Amino acid sequence: MASSSLSLVLLLSLAAAASAQLWTTFYDSSCPKALSTIKDAVTAAVNKENRMGASLLRLHFHDCFVQGCDASVLLSGNEQNAFPNVKSLRGFEVIDSIKAKLEALCKQTVSCADIVAVAARDSVVALGGPTWTVGLGRRDSTTANEALANSALPAPSSDIVNLTDAFGPKGFSLTDIVALSGAHTIGQAQCQNFRDRLYNETNINTGFTTSLKANCPRATGSGDNNLAPLDPTTPYSFDNVYYTNLKSQKGLLHSDQVLYAGGSGAADNIVSNFASNPAAFSSAFASAMVKMANLSPLTGSQGQVRLTCSKVN
Repeated sequence: MASSSLSLVLLLSLAAAASAQLWTTFYDSSCPKALSTIKDAVTAAVNKENRMGASLLRLHFHDCFVQGCDASVLLSGNEQNAFPNVKSLRGFEVIDSIKAKLEALCKQTVSCADIVAVAARDSVVALGGPTWTVGLGRRDSTTANEALANSALPAPSSDIVNLTDAFGPKGFSLTDIVALSGAHTIGQAQCQNFRDRLYNETNINTGFTTSLKANCPRATGSGDNNLAPLDPTTPYSFDNVYYTNLKSQKGLLHSDQVLYAGGSGAADNIVSNFASNPAAFSSAFASAMVKMANLSPLTGSQGQVRLTCSKVN
């Protein structure tokens, strides 16, 4: 009996491990045009509005960092109302449009979670960045967690310890953290998220500060939602200039500039390497994004494949 029970436990464990895996060929038979449909739509959206590339990449991060890559962030309300997301998370209409196209091709086959993961990769590629392999077969959650979104997503005011505490338990190394921060080579931030850095921090380039203050007044509530590019040099190119900016004290957010203190610390060395070696950054970023896309996906019979990404079936 003991041997039989042990065999059953082993069998169930192997089945669970198999169901938790993602496959690049997952839709080859069930929806062969899925990946090309996503890529074409993302490329068109980014060509129409360059900023959309950063928005779709951020959507993926904010999805995966809260209860895994399960499209919970797409459910109306809920996580969308969390402080890191409200009035700043974008790209929902692009995902909805892609979903509608895929439903017409292959009804209730391609999950919203997979669409978000692939769209993030295709957005980076559309802006000149690296590609990476995206495993497929995620399922969509039936729940979302606003409280977890408020606590799990790193704040713009984060320091190295905060970043390590947020990313470390999810399996990310310091190199991964610095590489993923390089996503800020594209995109924009709201004044309310960098005001304190402009007016109260000293490790910031004087000319850079001056250029930003006109659009981001000191008074709280004045221009809070005004935007500035995270990379003022090449804001719509996915490149390694972000790290060059850090070395010149032109990191827009506190959480950016803390990666480079101008010394010989571990993070400083990684930043210097990425600043001088674009290939090293591209490789590290792609590797970290593979880890990101594999955070606690729902697979097999878990969750569901939503018909509409903003609501459960």
